[in-house]
Amino acid sequence: MLKHWPPLNALRGFEVAARLGSFHKAAEELHLTQSAISQQIRSLESFLEQPLFFRSGRSVALTDAGHDLLSTTQSLLQQLAVGIRRLEQYRKPNQLVVNTTPAFARHWLVPRLGEFHRLHPEVDLWLLTTDETPDMATQTIDIAVRDDLSAQAECSFRVLLEDRLYPACHPSLLNQTADERTTLHGEREMDWSHWQVQGGADVGQQSQGLNFSDLGLLLDAACQGLGVALVSQLLAEQARNSGTLQPLVEQTIRGANWAWLIHRDSEHEPLTRSFCQWLESALRHNTYGAPNQR
Repeated sequence: MLKHWPPLNALRGFEVAARLGSFHKAAEELHLTQSAISQQIRSLESFLEQPLFFRSGRSVALTDAGHDLLSTTQSLLQQLAVGIRRLEQYRKPNQLVVNTTPAFARHWLVPRLGEFHRLHPEVDLWLLTTDETPDMATQTIDIAVRDDLSAQAECSFRVLLEDRLYPACHPSLLNQTADERTTLHGEREMDWSHWQVQGGADVGQQSQGLNFSDLGLLLDAACQGLGVALVSQLLAEQARNSGTLQPLVEQTIRGANWAWLIHRDSEHEPLTRSFCQWLESALRHNTYGAPNQR
């Protein structure tokens, strides 16, 4: 990393002059005087301790060093322009940034976003999915809805739903014997050791099989008939209602707690309240068709 950097204006003046092959044309494009462009180039050459242009009267041509620097400078300025344009999303007046897990987004939230948008078209929702729990103090997030949350400073924390888990598979596998069915393994609560510790019935699960770190992919694999998985009652609701997933037993066990974190800067904002009220209502009306709880 350089300890000292040349002025950005000098790099911009150099890029335009090199691209156009003229200090005069560069001055016109940047609405500066030609002497100002010349001064910028001289200061850049002094900083780099080598010439960037061959000068002959009013005509200029790049040196080898100038050609090299032009490629680097154009790439730098393009990346900077893209980054600055991307920041515009943070200035949208009605934007609400919601963080959640990829699994919750794909299997529960996205299928219901049409309803939310119909009820609240004024909300410019940005759905940010991450595998890791966000740090609300350092990230631009209004609300996080996840199954891996705990209290954080400057945030309101609330448990919304206590999930249940059960073993399930595609209906096409129900006629197979337990030995014929592949076992699908997940992480955390979706690991079969959790089912066993909580007193779950033996459904023929094996220690070997297919392994998934993404719980959404685990559920997808079960719905596609790849094997038997321990699934979230909340996330599997749509698949169960559509008939692509069937429970192996009527028993369920305790799963993760779904909760939210709301940054206190956003807590009383109308957009945040609209989303939270809709979310609570949608979760309340979540129809599991649930097996018996244990």
